[in-house]
Amino acid sequence: MPAYRFEALQADGALRKGTLEADSLKTARTQLRTQQLVPLLVEAIASGSASALPWWQRPIGRGRAFSTSERAVWTRQLAGLVGSGLPVERALAALSEEVEKEKQQLLLAAIRADINSGSTLGRALAQFPQEFPAIDRAVIAAGEQSGHLSDVLNQLANDLEDQQVLRAKLLSASLYPAIVSLVALAIVIFLVTSVVPQVAGVFAGTKRQLPGLTVAMLAISDFVRNWGWFVLWLLAGGVLAFRLAMRQAALRMRFDAAWLRLPLIGRLARGYNSARFASTLAMLTAAGVPILKALQAAADTLSNQALRADALEALVRVREGAPLGTALAQNARFPGLLSMFARLGEQTGQLPVMLQRAAQQMSGEVQRRALALATVLEPLLIVAMGGMVMLIVLAVLMPIMQLNQFIK
Repeated sequence: MPAYRFEALQADGALRKGTLEADSLKTARTQLRTQQLVPLLVEAIASGSASALPWWQRPIGRGRAFSTSERAVWTRQLAGLVGSGLPVERALAALSEEVEKEKQQLLLAAIRADINSGSTLGRALAQFPQEFPAIDRAVIAAGEQSGHLSDVLNQLANDLEDQQVLRAKLLSASLYPAIVSLVALAIVIFLVTSVVPQVAGVFAGTKRQLPGLTVAMLAISDFVRNWGWFVLWLLAGGVLAFRLAMRQAALRMRFDAAWLRLPLIGRLARGYNSARFASTLAMLTAAGVPILKALQAAADTLSNQALRADALEALVRVREGAPLGTALAQNARFPGLLSMFARLGEQTGQLPVMLQRAAQQMSGEVQRRALALATVLEPLLIVAMGGMVMLIVLAVLMPIMQLNQFIK
């Protein structure tokens, strides 16, 4: 049954917006009138796209309807309703009544319309690739084929929640050092551009030679005041040029490979990507997705191009008949823990379980390393900030102390 979005006036004159299902446009208007509503706008929601909507109201393309956390909650709710025995279409209808955002209502209405026309949930979600990643669609399609859609949806929700937890912990570990760095930079710029020049004006008429530290600080102050904006624009241009250069595949590959070789950050990047890869691969194989398709989808989740190339090389070796553990062991960039657990999973017939354990261990290691790095950085940044402020204060006080000695 097609879905329609509407705008109508209530009896009290208030504007009401929403979605409904009807056999035709005429039937949709009749339904609104039976609810004592005056229809102002009634139009069909295109199944598979939002092209029927104005660009500022489209649920996809101009801002996503679901954030990652909202998608995790929605997946968990859908799993509960499907697990209780409700058909997918009725479960989506129940969820559409709970959502508050219009974008989400339109998206769910379009999915329901696609399912009512005979499509499966996996194919209906495939019409919205910007809302539902390929991994979600592959897992859901596999769950429908195996008849365990509720279990697969719960597993997908768990994976999304684990991703959120890991990202939140990494963000919290890096947030404090970032704030301290920004505050320190702002204080130093203020002191250099405001306080130090006033010192130069006070001692300009003394005709005495200023201390070397004060002279150096005055030179820095003049440079910042005269060339600060130019340097800022130069940095912005450098960032833009870097982003454009990273669009070249060969250059991006070399940069990502060099990034993984960094002493501390490289290990964090390798651990984070490997944990994401193992978790995705475990979820897909547990849902019954073929190993080659699962490897391809898991490789697509890797943000590091060097690791993605290694994952695709492992896919080629598996296609040629090599075991997964052996194929992963050929790539030195992946942690040895991943190939070891993959080998154990293949030997015991519990590959999804062992891959999930590997993902949990690598995720825990990433969290511990990030917290340890933040713990070390916090006092170092505070000391560095205090040292810079101390140098500026000394540059200001030394001429005053020199003048006092001259007066005496």
